[in-house]
Amino acid sequence: MSLQNNYKYSACIFDLDGTLTNTLEDLKNSVNYALQSEGLPLRSKEEIRRFLGNGVVKLIERSVPANTPSDVTARVLATFKKHYAVHLNDTTAPYDGIVPMLLQLQSDGIKTAVVSNKDDSAVKPIVKGFFGDVIPLAIGRKDDVPAKPAPDSVWSAMKELNCTENETIYIGDSEVDIETAHNAGLKCIAVTWGFRDKELLQSLGADYIIDTPEEIFNIIK
Repeated sequence: MSLQNNYKYSACIFDLDGTLTNTLEDLKNSVNYALQSEGLPLRSKEEIRRFLGNGVVKLIERSVPANTPSDVTARVLATFKKHYAVHLNDTTAPYDGIVPMLLQLQSDGIKTAVVSNKDDSAVKPIVKGFFGDVIPLAIGRKDDVPAKPAPDSVWSAMKELNCTENETIYIGDSEVDIETAHNAGLKCIAVTWGFRDKELLQSLGADYIIDTPEEIFNIIK
């Protein structure tokens, strides 16, 4: 595949939560609704922020108190999923600058996809609702595919995009994303507007760190 407009990369694969969309408030509300349903203590937004990155099962396991019985944890998870399915877009929205950046990538012929540890049933409607055909491929967590930081979903996206490792770069906001990219043989751009602090991203060995979506172009061109 020929690279267009002097781009070094022909494909950008993005994480979703904390990278393209700010989902924190809706996630916190659904977690706390589920915790309250079992009489468990609620969590702050900052706690939820720290708990994110490894999918909803880990999110709930981290949110319930230590030594919570497994049957209670399972009920909290089920309640969370049911509540979040209805309320996943109450306050969720793309971060500032994301849509113009994606439109520029599309205009310049750069392929895009989302690979997320959020359940596939939530990923697809969020991506479709906010980005339409600007991001034509969205892959969320499925029971029969190892979750990130395993590279399987990223490799699947690359296959569908018909792109090689040298042509593809991964963009995310957490330690999970950095590890995922490197496991897949890709360079990683870490963003500072998401769910992890810049100092942590630096310590984890991100290949590039950016503070605004527009800075992506400084790296991929």
